[in-house]
Amino acid sequence: MGQEWIVEGNAWKVGSNVNTESITPSKWLHAGHDLLMEHIGELLIPEFPKKAQKGDIWVGGTNLGCSSSRNAPLFLKDKGIGAVVCSSASRIFYRNAVNSGLPIFSIGDDAAKINMGDRLKLNIRTGQIENVTSGEAFMAKAFPDFIMAILEAGGIGPYILSRKSEYECLK
Repeated sequence: MGQEWIVEGNAWKVGSNVNTESITPSKWLHAGHDLLMEHIGELLIPEFPKKAQKGDIWVGGTNLGCSSSRNAPLFLKDKGIGAVVCSSASRIFYRNAVNSGLPIFSIGDDAAKINMGDRLKLNIRTGQIENVTSGEAFMAKAFPDFIMAILEAGGIGPYILSRKSEYECLK
């Protein structure tokens, strides 16, 4: 803990009430991981699966990830997404993001000031978000220490395994 953690990439922006089915369609989810990675997010942004780069930022409106407990954040992370920024996220999407080790920031109305393709720079530790393209800056609430520890470990699984000596049932 304590080292700077910066994520910088291009914004891939979707609207409000985006459900997890539109991010990770069942047709591809059940066809296998490799095929899903070739089609992830294409219902929302057709060019996303082919043009997304490691470290890019998924940006959503309100109620991002609604309607399902499907772990879309895990697959976005697998695709290389470095963080999620949104107006608001469904609780299960938020929890799945943290448990997958994918930083997620809810910034309310400021998310509307981010456009598709904007270059964003996020300080994961402090919540500082800079829109390099527009010059605007936003401040998200910093993660509490326990969530930061899960994110730093790479998700809840690696976090638990790194602390297995603390748990009798994992010895």
